[in-house]
Amino acid sequence: MTRVLVADDEHLMRAGLIELLTTDPEIEIVGQASTGREAVELARRLAPDVVLMDVRMPDLDGIAATRELSRTSPSVKVLMLTTFEQDDYVFGALRAGASGFLLKRTRPEDLIAAVHAIAAGDSLLSPSVTRRVIDRMAQQPTPELAGQAKLEALTPRERDVLELIARGLSNREIAAALVVEESTIRTHVKRILAKLDLRDRVQAVIFAYETGVNRPAEQR
Repeated sequence: MTRVLVADDEHLMRAGLIELLTTDPEIEIVGQASTGREAVELARRLAPDVVLMDVRMPDLDGIAATRELSRTSPSVKVLMLTTFEQDDYVFGALRAGASGFLLKRTRPEDLIAAVHAIAAGDSLLSPSVTRRVIDRMAQQPTPELAGQAKLEALTPRERDVLELIARGLSNREIAAALVVEESTIRTHVKRILAKLDLRDRVQAVIFAYETGVNRPAEQR
């Protein structure tokens, strides 16, 4: 059972999301919030698996609320929802610690699948979002030195896997590229995230470009 907290300041939107999610017997709605601050407080108290978070909310916006949750409730995953597709929203949400980013026009079945994927520890980072992250990192050409020091903990193969994650490849695609089993890649990914103290693949993509493991010109 996936426990979900829905946070949206629009009552009709919030009610619609709850009605949609409850069509899945494997999803339990444990609470709802109309402001970012309320979402943070409820998440601390209710410990949901996933917070479905609107970007624009009063009191504390979704990005700031996500940042606060990443600090105080790191086990809670955030799936960001918005009607906006601006790069600042996408990048801000991912940098704040969101595990995924969806537009509100997403198909119902895709939203439900995304909730389950986020709860299972996966991230929702489409190639288009990966491209936006890369484009934004191109504006910050100086590698982040503190992060580079962390890279020393990775084995050469783990670094190879990190580079491919940053290009937006799935575990299956990485396994094919490196001619190994997919289960081996899953193990590498878990170790990479643990060694670099990252929450998920979204954060790994950002880390790789911030530290110079991948450079924007490498993306094809």
